[in-house]
Amino acid sequence: MKQSLLSLPLAPFIMVSAEAARNIVGIIGNVISFGLFLSPCPTFWRIIKRKSVEEFQPYAYIATCMNCMFWILYGLPVVHPDSTLVITINAIGLKKVAIGLSGEVVFVAVVAIITMVAFHTHNSRSFFVGVICDVFNIIMYASPLTIVKKVITTGSVEYMPFYLSLAGFTNGCIWTAYALIKLDYFILISNGLGSLFGLVQLIIYGIYYRSTPKKGQDIVKPTEVQLSAASTA
Repeated sequence: MKQSLLSLPLAPFIMVSAEAARNIVGIIGNVISFGLFLSPCPTFWRIIKRKSVEEFQPYAYIATCMNCMFWILYGLPVVHPDSTLVITINAIGLKKVAIGLSGEVVFVAVVAIITMVAFHTHNSRSFFVGVICDVFNIIMYASPLTIVKKVITTGSVEYMPFYLSLAGFTNGCIWTAYALIKLDYFILISNGLGSLFGLVQLIIYGIYYRSTPKKGQDIVKPTEVQLSAASTA
C-alpha cells in the first residue's frame, strides 16, 4: 500500500516530463532541419552566377519536396495527432523547394483524398501515410550517397559538402530521439536510417579529405549531388 501511494503522484509527473522532453527535442529538430533546408543555398548561388546547372542533379530536391509534403499530411490531426512540430518544419522546407513542382502537389492531393476516404481511424491513416513518408524520407537521406562511387574513384570530396553531410547526420539523430520519447515507428525507421547514411557520408569524407586536390589543381569532377531536407520528422 505504501508503495502504491508513493507511485501515484509520479505517474502524471513522468507523463508531463516525457511530453515536455519531446517538445524540446522537436523544437531542436525544427532548428536543425531548417539548417538542412538552407544547406543547398551555395549551390543555388553558383548556378545563378554561372547561369548553368552544370552537372547538378534534381533528384534529391524532388525527393525532398515530396518528403516534406507527405510529412505535413502525416502530421495532420486527422491522420496522426500530436505531431504539430512535424508539420511546422516541413511546411517551411516545402516553401523553399516546391516552386514549379505542381505535379507532385497533385500526387500528394490524390493520396490525401484516398487517406480521408478509404481509411477511417488514426491508426490506419497513420500507417498508410507513414509508409509513404518513410519511402521518400529514406530516398532524401540516401541521395548524397550516389556520389560515393565518384569520391572513391577520384579521391576527391570537393562535391560532397561537409556541412550538408553533418546536417543530415544531426537531423537524423535528433528526429530519431524525438521518435523514441513517444514511440513513433515511422519517424524512427526513416530517420534512424538517415542518421546511419549521414554517418557513412562523414566517414567517407574523413577518409578522402586529405587526398582531395586543392583549388587550382586539375581534378576529374564527379557529378555533384545536393540534398535540401527534412523531418522530421
